[in-house]
Amino acid sequence: MTYDLWPAPFSATPLEATVTIPASKSLTNRYLVLAAIADGESRLRAPLQSRDSDLMIGALQALGATITEVPGSGEVPDLVVTPIPSGFAAPEGGIAVDCGLAGTVMRFVPPLAALVTGAVKFDGDPAALVRPMAPIVAGLEGLGVMIEGGEDGFLPFTVHGTGAVAGGHVKIDAGSSSQFISALLLVACRFADGLHLEHTGDSVPSVDHISMTVEILRSMGVVVDNSTPKHWIVQPGPVAAFDVLLEQDLSNAGPFLAAALATRGTVSIPNWPADTTQVGDKWREILPQFGATVTLKDGTLTVTGGEEIRGVDLSDTSELAPSVAALCALASTPSRLRGIAHLRGHETDRLAALVAEINALGGDAAETEDGLIINPAPLRGGIFHSYHDHRMATAGAIIGLAVPGVEVENIATTSKTMPNFPSMWEAMVSQTAVANTASAGAEA
Repeated sequence: MTYDLWPAPFSATPLEATVTIPASKSLTNRYLVLAAIADGESRLRAPLQSRDSDLMIGALQALGATITEVPGSGEVPDLVVTPIPSGFAAPEGGIAVDCGLAGTVMRFVPPLAALVTGAVKFDGDPAALVRPMAPIVAGLEGLGVMIEGGEDGFLPFTVHGTGAVAGGHVKIDAGSSSQFISALLLVACRFADGLHLEHTGDSVPSVDHISMTVEILRSMGVVVDNSTPKHWIVQPGPVAAFDVLLEQDLSNAGPFLAAALATRGTVSIPNWPADTTQVGDKWREILPQFGATVTLKDGTLTVTGGEEIRGVDLSDTSELAPSVAALCALASTPSRLRGIAHLRGHETDRLAALVAEINALGGDAAETEDGLIINPAPLRGGIFHSYHDHRMATAGAIIGLAVPGVEVENIATTSKTMPNFPSMWEAMVSQTAVANTASAGAEA
């Protein structure tokens, strides 16, 4: 299939812009799962509207939850969720769940499907069929859940639920994604005996996402003990119904903040939470290492780029890595990114993709066992392929700000978590153009 090429806006002058970011995908989809098993009606205020959240809503509705849009206080409608009815059974012929390319759907929903009665088949986009799923299959089978297919550790497969899961102690190797741990933790309190989940591998990637899951569960009255490294014990009990305002997606804020460095300008993002479990809050620590000035005042995060972009040596940048790598490709000194081997199992093999696309533009990037080495090199215009990966597409947009002639292939893939990304990006650049025009008129 041939995809359109999006001419990435180039900015010859420093940006001066303020950008508001949509809600967090990670939070939206976690809250949706928990609302589906809560002890009453829940409300999500200003949730994310995207392909990933739409796929999650469709999956939960198929499993018996009622999800209704109602007017909210902003442009985005709220969601009112009535949980899956007790004793819900799949219709004859079973239920089909389309996971698309959403990791949270393909990993979070199978444990929930085990709590209903009947067959639930999980399938997805072609690119989803190569994303690792073995730990979920192994974990559910270890808890006595029957799964048809999935022997190779990939979609498609069918969960044959009996309406209940006994729970108990189960071991998995979640080294390829923290989502496998979050998936089981999210519904563990509904298992008859709760859950003692043990990670058998070495380190766990993206520990911040697991911490997010644990903190959300505790906020709803679920008892979680994570005091022993690589062990999580969840007590059986209810999930309290809730009414929550969703934080904006701080990971998706990253490309816009990186734009300040790419253009030596300033970008501000209002409504930045003072206390959050989102991994995207790490931008406040990461960007100063590139030479930026970062301030958080009265809820607005402001980033101003330095005279040059310095190279960095960073560990476990997780889902932020593509945007980080884009800045590394624009840096004046070498960079090394470590602890991100698990990115090979995301929407695409992000390490191989980043190396291929940076080098295709004249860059100097190479894979290591657990990350990337990126050396300074003059970049040129050309096509930056997205690989159906929203974070690859936004990485290309960052480079395009500083390098004229970059065209991003299939920018529409950003709809996975940020449907309006192209227009938001263009509006950010146009804010500066309008400001410059006004300034020139005042001087005249």
